[in-house]
Amino acid sequence: MRIAQVIGTVTLNRVHPTLSGARLKLVVPLSLDDLRTGREPRAEELVVYDDFGAGLGSRLLLSEGPEAAQAFYPDQKPVDAYNAGLLDRVDIP
Repeated sequence: MRIAQVIGTVTLNRVHPTLSGARLKLVVPLSLDDLRTGREPRAEELVVYDDFGAGLGSRLLLSEGPEAAQAFYPDQKPVDAYNAGLLDRVDIP
C-alpha cells in the first residue's frame, strides 16, 4: 500500500457495466522524499477506483494489483488500483 495524491478526475464516455456509476481519479504516488519536502511528485500517474469521494489534492491510501480487486469480492470489478482510505494528516518524524 502506498500514499498517493489526487491530481484529476477521469471521465469516460463508455464504461464496463461493473463500473457504472463509479468514480475514477487520476493520482500520483508520493515517495517518502516527496512527503518530507512537499515538492511536486515525479512518479507516473495511475487511475484509481474511488468509493470515498476524494477531491483534488486529497491524499489517499493506494492499493494495487490483486489486492485492489479483492476489495470487491465476491463481485468482480476490473480494477488494478483502489482507494483504500483517505488521509487527514501524514506525520513523518
